[in-house]
Amino acid sequence: MIIPVRCFTCGKVVIGNKWYKYLDLLHCGYQEAKAFEELELNRYCCRRMLMTHVDLIEKLMEYNREIYFDLILMD
Repeated sequence: MIIPVRCFTCGKVVIGNKWYKYLDLLHCGYQEAKAFEELELNRYCCRRMLMTHVDLIEKLMEYNREIYFDLILMD
């Protein structure tokens, strides 16, 4: 859903703010390894956090919330 703020393995705190920078670098034609070097992510565990993240928040925001709230009010 949302990119984690910390690495699950090492606990490094500065991962969440690098997601959009990482995507921008990839769109500019950087290879993943070069993008990680640019972002100063040297640990494999931190790199994994960005490489394997699936950004579902945009897809979830497409759904109509009114239907959800109507179902809650019916209970």
